[in-house]
Amino acid sequence: MNILDKLQAVEDKFLELESLISDPSVLEDMNRWQRYNKEHSTLQPIIEAYREYKKVCQGINDNKEMLDEGIEDDEFRHMVEEELSEFRKRKEELDNELPIMLLPRDPNDDKNVIVEIRGGVGGEEAALFAGDLFRMYSRYAEGQGWKVSIIDANATEIGGFKEISFAVEGDGAYSKLKYESGTHRVQRVPVTESGGRIHTSAVTVAVLPEADDVEVDIRAEDLKIDTYRAGGAGGQYVNKTESAIRITHLPTGIVVQCQDEKSQLKNKEKAMRVLRARVLEQAQQAQADTIAADRKSQVGSGDRSERIRTYNFPQGRVTDHRIGLTLHKLDFVLDGQLDELLNGLITADQAERMKPAN
Repeated sequence: MNILDKLQAVEDKFLELESLISDPSVLEDMNRWQRYNKEHSTLQPIIEAYREYKKVCQGINDNKEMLDEGIEDDEFRHMVEEELSEFRKRKEELDNELPIMLLPRDPNDDKNVIVEIRGGVGGEEAALFAGDLFRMYSRYAEGQGWKVSIIDANATEIGGFKEISFAVEGDGAYSKLKYESGTHRVQRVPVTESGGRIHTSAVTVAVLPEADDVEVDIRAEDLKIDTYRAGGAGGQYVNKTESAIRITHLPTGIVVQCQDEKSQLKNKEKAMRVLRARVLEQAQQAQADTIAADRKSQVGSGDRSERIRTYNFPQGRVTDHRIGLTLHKLDFVLDGQLDELLNGLITADQAERMKPAN
């Protein structure tokens, strides 16, 4: 099936969904109606582009016919030639865009995310860089109009984090941030280093799509819930009541905790969000391993042990090793200006997925 046949099949499906959405029998079942409406909305951008493509092709044919028949008026002929040139340019753009739009969407792309950052090799310096990454993602999220809320944090005395987990809520959060999972390496002179030597430290980042309740069946009897008094380096991470929550999911052994809120109930709600996300991630990974379909693409497997990026402070550069992209814009990147990096990763991912299967 060529691309035009695929696009026509998508339009046929779109029209079928349009009919179902207005069907009185479907309107009586709100769950069904919402499912059809969501699928219809997902297909809308593809259909708009396909319909524009058909109009552009028709415009090219019409203008060529007029030119072939001969136009005596020089001004009118020039106008037709300019319009034909614009149509051809737009057709070339759509020829590139439409195959990408037909790629299967990641079902998690529209979801909110849970981000977990942990200091690795490098001790206090790694913890400081974990704080830098948290601020980088927070500023990026702010620029996207997303909401960031801390779930749990283990702060250090000089402003870093041994580990921090936080939620990012907003349209398409996972579609952008999913490329950040892996090991981030930093090369710089630590503030604690008196000799001026450059140290290399590492921080791991995990980006988990937030699970809906219906996706993960977590039974109350499978949970071990402990309360304890929050601790840390001071400030908002400490309180004097036993409001902190630790939840152990007995079937998987996954342990999550939250101590950021003063309310035990709110801490439990946040901890359950993380637990659902991590149980979903484990189930999806097991499924991928079972069917041997875990794609090892150019942009990486998402494995947290994989070194994905280096931030070199002396040279003011950031290098993403998955796509070989180096930017001499370290300050801008750490200020949350991630579009150039993320767009490069998205493009590489799309190119990889468009390759024919072996």
